[in-house]
Amino acid sequence: MAVKLRKLRRRFGIAARKVAVRTEVAWYWRWLGVLALLAFAAASAVWIYDAGRHLPGADRHDTKHALAQARAELEAKHMELERLRAIADAAGSRIAIERTAEQRLAEQVRTLEQENGRMREELAIFDKMLSTDWRTAPPLTIYRFKVEPDMLPGEYRYRLLLASGVGGDKDFQGHLELVVNLAVDGKSVIMVFPKQGDASASSFRLAFKRFQRVEGTFRVDAKSKVDSVQVRIYENGFGQPRATQSVTLG
Repeated sequence: MAVKLRKLRRRFGIAARKVAVRTEVAWYWRWLGVLALLAFAAASAVWIYDAGRHLPGADRHDTKHALAQARAELEAKHMELERLRAIADAAGSRIAIERTAEQRLAEQVRTLEQENGRMREELAIFDKMLSTDWRTAPPLTIYRFKVEPDMLPGEYRYRLLLASGVGGDKDFQGHLELVVNLAVDGKSVIMVFPKQGDASASSFRLAFKRFQRVEGTFRVDAKSKVDSVQVRIYENGFGQPRATQSVTLG
């Protein structure tokens, strides 16, 4: 009897084995949990991939493609710009050539107009000379004496027409002289051309029968101001000028 009591105590007493009670879960709930876990893992992977595409260095293929496309567009724009520049340069060259031609044509027109004006004056002078009695005409007459600034600073061009009243076949022999009145630093100065020892003195010599056109230049200090110019015509063998005429420059 005592042995039976001891066995009962061992089975149901404090010294008895511990029993664990577990709740039984149906198999389909287990699979549903596994699928939910897999879906969450897949969604997390997609989100991580999409976020990684926006990180520096990600999606290199797309970046290289976009960069190549941008470079191609830039090269095309550059070529178009060079083409337009070439067209603009060509147009500018044509315009410059046309302007130069127009300026030259205008200069030629002005020159022709001046020449026509001089020819009309000379024709009037010649008509007057033809109607003049050479027996009573003065030994020398100066027509159309003009002095104008030339192209270079301080350079002036003079023009005049001479008519001789000497009869027969005798030529007028002599030379001309220019007396220039100018202001230099507020002081009045007189200059005479040609100067003594001037190599161009031969250009001032005169030798003609009835008439002669005379044209030449003289130069003064570019800072000076020419007020007036007088031309004097000398005949060889005479100390006094045969004719003189003055012009005032504005």
